[in-house]
Amino acid sequence: MDTPLLETDLPLPGRRQGKVRDLYDLPAAAPGEAGRLLIVATDRISAFDVVMPSPIVGKGRLLTALSIEWFRFIESKGLARTHLLSSEAHELIGLGAPPIRRDQAERLEGRIMIARRCRIIPIECVARGYLDGSGWSEYARAGSVCGVKLPPGLRRGDRLPEPIFTPATKEELGRHDENIDFDRACGIAGRDVMERLRALTLSIYKAAHDYAATRGLILADTKFEFGRAEGATTPTPGDDLYLCDEALTPDSSRYWDASKWHPGGEQPSFDKQFLREYLNGLTAAGNWNKQSPGPALPEEVIEGTRARYEEVRRRLFG
Repeated sequence: MDTPLLETDLPLPGRRQGKVRDLYDLPAAAPGEAGRLLIVATDRISAFDVVMPSPIVGKGRLLTALSIEWFRFIESKGLARTHLLSSEAHELIGLGAPPIRRDQAERLEGRIMIARRCRIIPIECVARGYLDGSGWSEYARAGSVCGVKLPPGLRRGDRLPEPIFTPATKEELGRHDENIDFDRACGIAGRDVMERLRALTLSIYKAAHDYAATRGLILADTKFEFGRAEGATTPTPGDDLYLCDEALTPDSSRYWDASKWHPGGEQPSFDKQFLREYLNGLTAAGNWNKQSPGPALPEEVIEGTRARYEEVRRRLFG
């Protein structure tokens, strides 16, 4: 059994924490080049924008493996540039003050990405090909999702006529991201940037959806983060955006078993929905208010969540 990793404390500058990942600044690989970023995927898990106190052991390695596979897929198809430079933990040995030891680096094997440092655009770029989650809730109330009008009479779990782009704000840790319409996203990031992000998001989603379908999975929806490389020379117009953070993992995507897809209700999923259902039960019983701190998770929820993540990885990439 893997040793759980809830947080790291490496002798590197610029340490900060996201919901799941710890980030550090790395020096440039060579003089004159831009600085780099170290991203460490821990075994933390969040739901409703709250980090749970219980780790999902091995989750960080599963997330990293999936992201790397998808980044390579995206780059090989010419869909987008990604921030990924390396995933080799041995490259960390000797960095920092005091220097990182070999045994410290070995513990991080399979959990890290060394990446281009990018200025993140503060918009979550969401693609939806099916109607579920917050999109279903909004459609049931208003007949649209993030300002995108949809045909009447759709059921929960239905495939949409065409995938849609539904942006959201990117909030600080502990605050809930907010679904917004395209015009409001343009007001935050600029219309030219948002039009390019919409095209990138939908093209990646469509290619990933079609690949997942060959593996017996439905990619119902997903979200991406994009940024501009820091310290780069003036880029070719249209070439300055990089896909960052993670890609198409169960933390950021909704995967369903294609053989069990039956629109009209909740679909069996291979993502955090299993955890969300447990937490919704606590909320309905008055035992949690969806605010921090999160509740300790029972072993069956931990194991059930890990099994779903492992199944997605096995099905997608063996």
